[in-house]
Amino acid sequence: MSNFLRRFKLLPWREMLQISALVNSIVVGLELFLAWGFIQSQLFRNVLKLLFGSSLGMLIPFAIAVGMGALAVYFLEYWQQQFLLNRISLWFLVFCILLGLLLKSFLPIPPFLASLSETALIGVAVGVFWKGRPYWR
Repeated sequence: MSNFLRRFKLLPWREMLQISALVNSIVVGLELFLAWGFIQSQLFRNVLKLLFGSSLGMLIPFAIAVGMGALAVYFLEYWQQQFLLNRISLWFLVFCILLGLLLKSFLPIPPFLASLSETALIGVAVGVFWKGRPYWR
């Protein structure tokens, strides 16, 4: 038990939270752009209605969540110098991204792309572990 607590304390929490904030900020920026386009342009509104109204619209939140997870691992690989990625740190990266989605749910932004849901949980986990496959050990 003490070994788990020691590993838990040694995780790169600051880096994972920063990367989670960056990935969630990118998604918030995309959602704000989509909301602005929906309000400003009739053509953009029609395209979004067509895209989200079709059967493809159900896959978009899952694909965005997978992309969020993969992008987070990519950023973590790019910035990580002092610590070693492993399965436990990947799970806590999933937790940090979902924590960011929880905080994003309190913002008054319509969740076009990603929201805290089971689909997001599965998608983020798939994205993180798909991109983080070399670190499974």
